[in-house]
Amino acid sequence: MEGFLNLNKPSGMTSHDCVAKVRKLLRLRRVGHGGTLDPVATGVLPIAVGKATRLLQFLPSQKAYRGTVRFGVITTTDDLEGEIVQHLSVPELMLSHIEAALPNFLGKIEQVPPSYSAIQVQGKRLYDLARQGKTVEVPTRIVEVFNIEILDWRPGDFPEVDLAIACGTGTYIRAIARDLGAILNTGGSLAALTRTESSGFSEKNSLTFAEVENQLQENKFSLLSMEIALAHLPAIALVAENAKKWCQGQRLTYQIKGEIEAKKTEHHFRVYNLGGQFLGIGQLIKSKENLLLAPQVVISNYSSFGVDEESNFTEKLGLKPRP
Repeated sequence: MEGFLNLNKPSGMTSHDCVAKVRKLLRLRRVGHGGTLDPVATGVLPIAVGKATRLLQFLPSQKAYRGTVRFGVITTTDDLEGEIVQHLSVPELMLSHIEAALPNFLGKIEQVPPSYSAIQVQGKRLYDLARQGKTVEVPTRIVEVFNIEILDWRPGDFPEVDLAIACGTGTYIRAIARDLGAILNTGGSLAALTRTESSGFSEKNSLTFAEVENQLQENKFSLLSMEIALAHLPAIALVAENAKKWCQGQRLTYQIKGEIEAKKTEHHFRVYNLGGQFLGIGQLIKSKENLLLAPQVVISNYSSFGVDEESNFTEKLGLKPRP
Protein backbone atom coordinates (compact mmCIF):
# COMPACT_ATOMS: atom_id res chain seq x y z
CA MET A 1 0.00 0.00 0.00
CA GLU A 2 1.45 3.35 -1.05
CA GLY A 3 0.16 6.81 -1.83
CA PHE A 4 -1.22 9.79 0.08
CA LEU A 5 -3.92 10.27 2.70
CA ASN A 6 -5.51 13.71 2.94
CA LEU A 7 -6.10 13.64 6.70
CA ASN A 8 -8.32 16.11 8.53
CA LYS A 9 -6.30 16.39 11.73
CA PRO A 10 -8.29 16.63 14.98
CA SER A 11 -7.46 19.06 17.76
CA GLY A 12 -5.35 17.72 20.61
CA MET A 13 -3.06 15.52 18.53
CA THR A 14 0.44 16.33 17.33
CA SER A 15 1.39 15.60 13.73
CA HIS A 16 3.60 12.80 15.07
CA ASP A 17 0.59 11.35 16.93
CA CYS A 18 -1.34 11.31 13.66
CA VAL A 19 1.45 9.45 11.87
CA ALA A 20 1.55 6.89 14.68
CA LYS A 21 -2.20 6.33 14.47
CA VAL A 22 -2.10 5.92 10.69
CA ARG A 23 0.69 3.35 11.10
CA LYS A 24 -1.50 1.43 13.52
CA LEU A 25 -4.64 1.64 11.37
CA LEU A 26 -2.89 0.57 8.15
CA ARG A 27 -0.47 -1.79 9.91
CA LEU A 28 2.44 -0.20 8.07
CA ARG A 29 5.66 1.35 9.32
CA ARG A 30 6.61 3.57 6.41
CA VAL A 31 4.43 6.62 7.06
CA GLY A 32 5.31 10.33 7.15
CA HIS A 33 3.59 13.71 7.08
CA GLY A 34 4.00 16.92 5.14
CA GLY A 35 3.81 20.16 7.12
CA THR A 36 3.55 20.17 10.91
CA LEU A 37 0.38 21.45 12.59
CA ASP A 38 0.21 22.63 16.21
CA PRO A 39 -1.63 20.17 18.49
CA VAL A 40 -4.64 22.49 18.96
CA ALA A 41 -4.93 23.22 15.22
CA THR A 42 -7.19 21.20 12.95
CA GLY A 43 -7.40 20.63 9.23
CA VAL A 44 -5.35 19.32 6.34
CA LEU A 45 -2.35 17.16 7.20
CA PRO A 46 -0.94 15.32 4.16
CA ILE A 47 0.13 11.80 5.10
CA ALA A 48 2.48 9.81 2.85
CA VAL A 49 2.50 6.01 2.92
CA GLY A 50 5.09 3.63 1.52
CA LYS A 51 7.23 4.95 -1.33
CA ALA A 52 5.23 8.19 -1.29
CA THR A 53 7.26 9.26 1.77
CA ARG A 54 10.15 9.90 -0.63
CA LEU A 55 8.01 12.43 -2.51
CA LEU A 56 7.12 14.70 0.41
CA GLN A 57 9.97 17.07 -0.48
CA PHE A 58 8.45 17.69 -3.93
CA LEU A 59 4.95 18.69 -2.79
CA PRO A 60 3.92 22.31 -3.45
CA SER A 61 4.66 24.64 -0.56
CA GLN A 62 1.53 26.82 -0.61
CA LYS A 63 -0.82 26.60 2.36
CA ALA A 64 -4.08 28.23 3.41
CA TYR A 65 -5.63 28.71 6.85
CA ARG A 66 -8.79 29.89 8.55
CA GLY A 67 -7.84 31.51 11.82
CA THR A 68 -9.47 33.51 14.62
CA VAL A 69 -7.60 36.37 16.28
CA ARG A 70 -8.75 37.52 19.72
CA PHE A 71 -7.71 41.06 20.68
CA GLY A 72 -6.86 42.29 24.16
CA VAL A 73 -5.07 39.06 25.05
CA ILE A 74 -1.31 38.39 24.98
CA THR A 75 0.10 34.98 25.91
CA THR A 76 3.51 33.33 26.10
CA THR A 77 2.70 31.07 23.14
CA ASP A 78 0.83 33.61 20.96
CA ASP A 79 -2.30 31.46 21.21
CA LEU A 80 -4.82 30.74 23.96
CA GLU A 81 -2.91 27.63 25.09
CA GLY A 82 -0.17 29.70 26.73
CA GLU A 83 0.11 31.61 29.97
CA ILE A 84 -1.76 34.92 29.83
CA VAL A 85 0.57 37.90 29.98
CA GLN A 86 -2.01 40.61 29.28
CA HIS A 87 -5.81 40.54 29.47
CA LEU A 88 -7.30 44.01 28.89
CA SER A 89 -10.63 44.77 27.24
CA VAL A 90 -10.48 46.81 24.02
CA PRO A 91 -14.11 47.60 23.12
CA GLU A 92 -12.96 50.64 21.12
CA LEU A 93 -11.36 48.45 18.43
CA MET A 94 -13.24 48.72 15.13
CA LEU A 95 -13.24 46.60 12.00
CA SER A 96 -11.93 49.55 9.99
CA HIS A 97 -8.78 49.56 12.16
CA ILE A 98 -8.11 45.92 11.25
CA GLU A 99 -8.79 46.54 7.56
CA ALA A 100 -6.21 49.34 7.59
CA ALA A 101 -3.59 47.17 9.32
CA LEU A 102 -3.85 43.97 7.27
CA PRO A 103 -1.87 45.24 4.22
CA ASN A 104 1.21 45.18 6.49
CA PHE A 105 1.07 41.39 6.32
CA LEU A 106 0.87 40.95 2.54
CA GLY A 107 3.76 39.93 0.32
CA LYS A 108 7.19 38.99 1.61
CA ILE A 109 7.36 40.01 5.24
CA GLU A 110 9.84 39.67 8.07
CA GLN A 111 8.46 37.49 10.85
CA VAL A 112 9.69 36.47 14.29
CA PRO A 113 8.52 32.89 15.00
CA PRO A 114 6.75 32.26 18.32
CA SER A 115 8.96 31.45 21.29
CA TYR A 116 7.06 28.17 21.60
CA SER A 117 7.79 26.65 18.19
CA ALA A 118 9.75 23.78 16.68
CA ILE A 119 12.43 26.02 15.19
CA GLN A 120 15.94 25.18 16.36
CA VAL A 121 18.38 27.69 17.83
CA GLN A 122 21.86 26.41 18.63
CA GLY A 123 20.60 22.85 18.16
CA LYS A 124 17.68 23.21 20.59
CA ARG A 125 13.96 23.49 19.86
CA LEU A 126 12.54 26.86 20.87
CA TYR A 127 9.70 25.25 22.80
CA ASP A 128 12.20 23.20 24.83
CA LEU A 129 14.21 26.32 25.68
CA ALA A 130 11.02 28.22 26.57
CA ARG A 131 9.84 25.44 28.89
CA GLN A 132 13.22 25.54 30.62
CA GLY A 133 12.78 29.25 31.22
CA LYS A 134 15.70 30.14 28.98
CA THR A 135 15.48 33.36 27.01
CA VAL A 136 17.11 33.32 23.59
CA GLU A 137 17.03 35.70 20.66
CA VAL A 138 14.67 34.22 18.07
CA PRO A 139 16.00 34.87 14.55
CA THR A 140 13.66 36.59 12.13
CA ARG A 141 12.75 34.95 8.85
CA ILE A 142 11.28 36.07 5.56
CA VAL A 143 7.91 34.48 4.76
CA GLU A 144 5.37 35.19 2.06
CA VAL A 145 1.66 35.88 2.47
CA PHE A 146 -0.32 35.83 -0.77
CA ASN A 147 -3.72 36.90 0.47
CA ILE A 148 -5.63 37.84 3.65
CA GLU A 149 -9.40 38.06 3.68
CA ILE A 150 -11.71 38.99 6.56
CA LEU A 151 -14.41 36.35 6.98
CA ASP A 152 -16.21 37.57 10.10
CA TRP A 153 -15.97 40.24 12.79
CA ARG A 154 -17.31 40.09 16.35
CA PRO A 155 -16.95 43.34 18.34
CA GLY A 156 -16.96 43.46 22.14
CA ASP A 157 -14.63 43.76 25.12
CA PHE A 158 -12.37 41.12 23.58
CA PRO A 159 -13.26 41.37 19.89
CA GLU A 160 -12.46 38.61 17.43
CA VAL A 161 -11.85 38.52 13.69
CA ASP A 162 -11.87 35.44 11.46
CA LEU A 163 -9.28 35.54 8.69
CA ALA A 164 -8.59 33.44 5.60
CA ILE A 165 -4.83 33.46 4.94
CA ALA A 166 -3.00 32.01 1.93
CA CYS A 167 0.74 31.82 2.45
CA GLY A 168 4.01 30.06 1.74
CA THR A 169 5.77 27.49 3.86
CA GLY A 170 7.20 28.52 7.21
CA THR A 171 4.56 31.17 7.94
CA TYR A 172 3.30 31.20 11.53
CA ILE A 173 -0.33 32.30 11.81
CA ARG A 174 0.21 32.71 15.57
CA ALA A 175 2.86 35.31 14.77
CA ILE A 176 0.47 37.16 12.47
CA ALA A 177 -2.12 37.26 15.28
CA ARG A 178 0.50 38.54 17.74
CA ASP A 179 1.88 41.17 15.36
CA LEU A 180 -1.57 42.36 14.26
CA GLY A 181 -2.43 42.98 17.90
CA ALA A 182 0.86 44.85 18.35
CA ILE A 183 0.22 47.15 15.37
CA LEU A 184 -3.25 47.94 16.73
CA ASN A 185 -1.86 48.51 20.26
CA THR A 186 -4.39 46.05 21.66
CA GLY A 187 -2.44 42.83 21.90
CA GLY A 188 -3.65 39.76 20.09
CA SER A 189 -3.53 35.97 20.23
CA LEU A 190 -4.65 33.17 17.98
CA ALA A 191 -7.91 31.72 19.32
CA ALA A 192 -8.50 28.98 16.71
CA LEU A 193 -6.79 27.65 13.59
CA THR A 194 -7.80 25.32 10.76
CA ARG A 195 -5.56 24.56 7.79
CA THR A 196 -7.81 24.51 4.74
CA GLU A 197 -5.16 23.72 2.12
CA SER A 198 -1.70 22.20 2.25
CA SER A 199 0.70 20.90 -0.39
CA GLY A 200 -2.03 20.56 -3.00
CA PHE A 201 -4.59 18.95 -0.66
CA SER A 202 -7.89 20.63 0.30
CA GLU A 203 -10.05 20.48 3.42
CA LYS A 204 -13.17 19.64 1.40
CA ASN A 205 -11.62 16.36 0.26
CA SER A 206 -10.00 15.42 3.57
CA LEU A 207 -10.90 12.44 5.75
CA THR A 208 -11.25 12.32 9.52
CA PHE A 209 -9.89 9.38 11.47
CA ALA A 210 -13.46 8.17 11.99
CA GLU A 211 -14.05 8.17 8.23
CA VAL A 212 -10.78 6.32 7.61
CA GLU A 213 -11.70 3.67 10.20
CA ASN A 214 -15.19 3.24 8.72
CA GLN A 215 -13.80 2.84 5.20
CA LEU A 216 -11.28 0.29 6.43
CA GLN A 217 -14.02 -1.72 8.15
CA GLU A 218 -16.12 -1.65 4.98
CA ASN A 219 -13.09 -2.52 2.84
CA LYS A 220 -13.55 0.72 0.86
CA PHE A 221 -10.41 2.58 1.90
CA SER A 222 -7.82 3.52 -0.70
CA LEU A 223 -4.93 5.96 -0.79
CA LEU A 224 -4.64 8.79 -3.29
CA SER A 225 -2.21 8.05 -6.11
CA MET A 226 1.25 9.56 -5.82
CA GLU A 227 0.88 11.66 -8.97
CA ILE A 228 -2.14 13.56 -7.65
CA ALA A 229 0.03 15.52 -5.24
CA LEU A 230 2.63 16.22 -7.95
CA ALA A 231 0.39 17.69 -10.64
CA HIS A 232 2.16 21.05 -10.30
CA LEU A 233 5.31 19.53 -11.81
CA PRO A 234 5.71 19.23 -15.60
CA ALA A 235 5.83 15.72 -17.06
CA ILE A 236 8.18 13.81 -19.37
CA ALA A 237 7.40 10.48 -21.08
CA LEU A 238 10.20 8.06 -21.97
CA VAL A 239 10.36 5.24 -24.48
CA ALA A 240 11.00 1.82 -22.93
CA GLU A 241 14.75 1.64 -23.56
CA ASN A 242 15.44 4.97 -21.89
CA ALA A 243 12.89 4.31 -19.16
CA LYS A 244 14.90 1.24 -18.23
CA LYS A 245 18.17 3.19 -18.18
CA TRP A 246 16.63 5.98 -16.14
CA CYS A 247 15.19 3.58 -13.56
CA GLN A 248 18.63 2.03 -13.24
CA GLY A 249 20.05 5.41 -12.22
CA GLN A 250 21.47 6.57 -15.56
CA ARG A 251 21.29 10.15 -16.76
CA LEU A 252 19.70 10.66 -20.18
CA THR A 253 20.99 13.19 -22.69
CA TYR A 254 18.63 15.76 -24.17
CA GLN A 255 19.51 18.28 -26.85
CA ILE A 256 18.79 21.88 -25.88
CA LYS A 257 15.99 22.99 -28.18
CA GLY A 258 15.80 26.67 -27.44
CA GLU A 259 15.81 29.22 -24.66
CA ILE A 260 12.57 28.02 -23.04
CA GLU A 261 13.77 24.46 -22.51
CA ALA A 262 17.18 25.66 -21.40
CA LYS A 263 15.52 27.65 -18.63
CA LYS A 264 14.03 24.43 -17.24
CA THR A 265 17.37 23.33 -15.88
CA GLU A 266 17.31 22.37 -12.22
CA HIS A 267 13.50 22.04 -12.34
CA HIS A 268 11.89 18.79 -11.29
CA PHE A 269 9.71 16.66 -13.56
CA ARG A 270 7.32 13.77 -13.24
CA VAL A 271 8.73 10.93 -15.33
CA TYR A 272 6.53 8.30 -17.03
CA ASN A 273 6.82 5.53 -19.57
CA LEU A 274 4.66 5.74 -22.70
CA GLY A 275 1.99 3.58 -21.08
CA GLY A 276 1.41 6.23 -18.42
CA GLN A 277 3.16 4.48 -15.53
CA PHE A 278 4.68 6.88 -13.05
CA LEU A 279 8.40 6.15 -12.72
CA GLY A 280 9.53 8.87 -10.34
CA ILE A 281 10.98 12.37 -10.17
CA GLY A 282 13.75 13.59 -12.45
CA GLN A 283 15.73 16.79 -12.70
CA LEU A 284 17.20 18.50 -15.76
CA ILE A 285 20.85 19.35 -15.30
CA LYS A 286 22.64 21.53 -17.84
CA SER A 287 25.97 20.38 -19.26
CA LYS A 288 28.03 22.20 -21.90
CA GLU A 289 25.88 21.17 -24.85
CA ASN A 290 23.04 19.11 -23.49
CA LEU A 291 20.39 18.80 -20.86
CA LEU A 292 20.72 15.69 -18.71
CA LEU A 293 17.61 14.13 -17.18
CA ALA A 294 18.94 12.84 -13.86
CA PRO A 295 16.95 10.53 -11.57
CA GLN A 296 16.09 12.12 -8.21
CA VAL A 297 13.59 9.58 -6.88
CA VAL A 298 12.90 6.32 -8.72
CA ILE A 299 9.56 4.81 -7.72
CA SER A 300 9.08 1.93 -10.19
CA ASN A 301 11.39 -0.96 -11.05
CA TYR A 302 11.91 -1.54 -14.75
CA SER A 303 10.95 -5.19 -14.38
CA SER A 304 7.40 -4.07 -13.50
CA PHE A 305 6.61 -2.65 -16.94
CA GLY A 306 7.47 -3.09 -20.59
CA VAL A 307 5.12 -0.81 -22.51
CA ASP A 308 6.65 0.70 -25.63
CA GLU A 309 3.57 1.96 -27.39
CA GLU A 310 2.44 5.55 -27.41
CA SER A 311 -1.01 5.80 -25.82
CA ASN A 312 -3.61 8.46 -25.13
CA PHE A 313 -1.59 9.22 -22.02
CA THR A 314 0.95 11.31 -23.93
CA GLU A 315 -1.81 13.10 -25.80
CA LYS A 316 -3.54 14.07 -22.55
CA LEU A 317 -0.31 15.54 -21.20
CA GLY A 318 0.48 17.25 -24.49
CA LEU A 319 3.76 15.36 -24.65
CA LYS A 320 5.88 13.88 -27.35
CA PRO A 321 7.87 10.75 -26.52
CA ARG A 322 11.38 11.68 -25.52
CA PRO A 323 14.30 9.71 -26.98
